[in-house]
Amino acid sequence: MDPTIIGSPRAEVRGGRITALSGDASIAHLTVGSDPIVIGRHTGCAMVLFDKKVSGTHLEVMATEYGLRVRDLGSRNGTYLGEHRVIELLLTKPATLRCGDTTVELRPGKPERVPLSKSDRFGPLTGATPHMRALFEKLRVIAPTGLSVLIHGETGTGKELVAQAIHEASDRARRPFVIIDCGAIPASLAESTLFGHEKGAFTGAGAKRASPFVEASGGTVFLDELGELPLDVQPKLLRVLAEQRVKSVGSNRYEPVDVRVIAATRRDLPQEINQGAFRDDLYFRVAQARIDLPPLRERPDDIAPLVRRFLDELGKSTAFRRITPESLDRLQRYDWPGNVRELRNLVPLAMAFDRGGPIDFAEHIGERPPTEARRPRAASHDGTYADSKREHDKAFFTALYEATEGNLAEMARRAEINRETVRIYLRQLRLGEYGRR
Repeated sequence: MDPTIIGSPRAEVRGGRITALSGDASIAHLTVGSDPIVIGRHTGCAMVLFDKKVSGTHLEVMATEYGLRVRDLGSRNGTYLGEHRVIELLLTKPATLRCGDTTVELRPGKPERVPLSKSDRFGPLTGATPHMRALFEKLRVIAPTGLSVLIHGETGTGKELVAQAIHEASDRARRPFVIIDCGAIPASLAESTLFGHEKGAFTGAGAKRASPFVEASGGTVFLDELGELPLDVQPKLLRVLAEQRVKSVGSNRYEPVDVRVIAATRRDLPQEINQGAFRDDLYFRVAQARIDLPPLRERPDDIAPLVRRFLDELGKSTAFRRITPESLDRLQRYDWPGNVRELRNLVPLAMAFDRGGPIDFAEHIGERPPTEARRPRAASHDGTYADSKREHDKAFFTALYEATEGNLAEMARRAEINRETVRIYLRQLRLGEYGRR
């Protein structure tokens, strides 16, 4: 089906300007647009603050339709607005922030028009909302360049599809698109999996294995879940990206490669840098361009076009006319913890039960009320505090387990606690496979 052409291909965001008022900075002023910019002590930051009390990646600023969004990145000494420590805020008026011993002024500007794609599709991607059409226009501009790209988004938002779309719209489209799932690599095999190995390089290396970077020569390497890569392997990956050459385990010879790198993660890597879990130099090398994918719950108007496309792919495009309005309304109110992937899986399931009459897709996502069903209910005031806390913990972790389908890493990320703590709660509450151990 041909892409839909949409009129009025423009939207507005309200950016502004950052000015260093005190302290030593790499530049005096910085214009803020819709792409997030990082301010901190690392030389890769858009504005470098030469202040020992400032973290490597201290804060992030970007333009939104409502004003300047400011987000502290887990900095060691914090970001302050007066006496108030900032976690995240939206500025609509000028304000002065303190980072360490440095002060910066953020001054929101007038609304500015942002170009949107005229199409509601980009390669395998579909979206008619302004957010997605702005994303498609950005991808159209980035794709022909040689920039490394970092894609950030929740599980199921379509990060691999975005990488594929960039590759297919580039001049490397006829060359290989090689996927490396960093989250599935055992730590002990990370180096040989990424860079290859020679025969006999280690126990079990019975044959030579070429690096995926060599196999993708002339094409694109997609590093999925980059944030899961062991810290000790990260500098070796940085060297490959910077020098465009690779040395396999057990070899003394470097082999030249010609690849574009696109990476994806569901982790907040700028924050991971401040926690010592990710290298700042690798982040800035990979994130020459950054793509942030919105979760499906934040773009419910895209659900109907997505359902239509998935039906087209099944060869059942006429079935869309039989979906009841009530069903579409429930789909739009559901919170979609599995994002687009969950919706894609729902469509063939619903069609398997189709008998030719009206179709209620929503009946296959369960009968619980959307969104509210995944919030823990309020604790009772009866009983002791310990009883109340146990009741809250059970409701919270049960909902979290269901929302993430038992994905331990995702549970830890959403709850903002470490994985071992999550395991302890799951054992105590006897949830899933962890509760049986």
